[in-house]
Amino acid sequence: MPWPLPWNDRAGTFSPFKAAVLAALFLPGLWLGWLWLADGLGPRRLDAAIHFSGNWALRVLVLSLLVTPARQVLRQPRILLVRRMVGVAAVLYSLLHLLLFVADQKFSLGTVFAEIVKRFYLTIGFVALLGLVALGLTSFDAAVRRMGGRAWQRLHRTVYAIGVVSLFHFMLQTKADVTEATLTFGLFLWLMGYRLVAPKGGAPGRLAMLGLALGAGLATAALEFAWYAVATGIDPWRVAAANLDVGYGLRPAVWVLVAGLAVFLLRCLSGLKARRPVVTSAA
Repeated sequence: MPWPLPWNDRAGTFSPFKAAVLAALFLPGLWLGWLWLADGLGPRRLDAAIHFSGNWALRVLVLSLLVTPARQVLRQPRILLVRRMVGVAAVLYSLLHLLLFVADQKFSLGTVFAEIVKRFYLTIGFVALLGLVALGLTSFDAAVRRMGGRAWQRLHRTVYAIGVVSLFHFMLQTKADVTEATLTFGLFLWLMGYRLVAPKGGAPGRLAMLGLALGAGLATAALEFAWYAVATGIDPWRVAAANLDVGYGLRPAVWVLVAGLAVFLLRCLSGLKARRPVVTSAA
């Protein structure tokens, strides 16, 4: 049996949608390559490349978790075609992140091992990477057949725990300014909340979606407050108050709320479209 081409659907037919998503997944890597060649990563370009690849690994991981909600809210089953592709891309960007770190340590595996053991944020990041690799290696149909559907599902549900560990790794290594890390964590919380309120096989109701948007925004604000209170010397109340002041831009909690409300609006529009009567003309 020939190896299935990533831009084809399950019937072996070329899918413009899959091809477009595949091309988009290559763009961050290509952009990193261009910045490297054009000397656009600054004086510590290897360090910048490590952070760039790690950030994109997390972004793509979050996008992989968005596939199911997008399919259900937009009522577009074909979106599921790209779930595996996006998940594998997250694994590959994570491996690139590790490879660049190894290069930064002069390819000394002893030094790499010592750093991972010594630094907690590297330890949990490496654990998350091992989990992602396990999911990537078992993401194919042959693995599903060998493991059985239930065992395969149990394994792949660990992606939620892997996501939490990865996001804590992100927050710990960014130290003081955790704006992007908090935003990513907030979107992840929305995705987890969606799975809690969604009925099996379908999208949540409009009221649940509205509550999810508000809850995710508040949870993001609470997470940011707790981080600055515990991990930094910055007054967390000043950070909390900044959520109400848009003069200097929107804080992560507000962005999560806006994103949640946008999905709520899409849910309302898709519901109206589904109830619209079909008008047929008489012969």
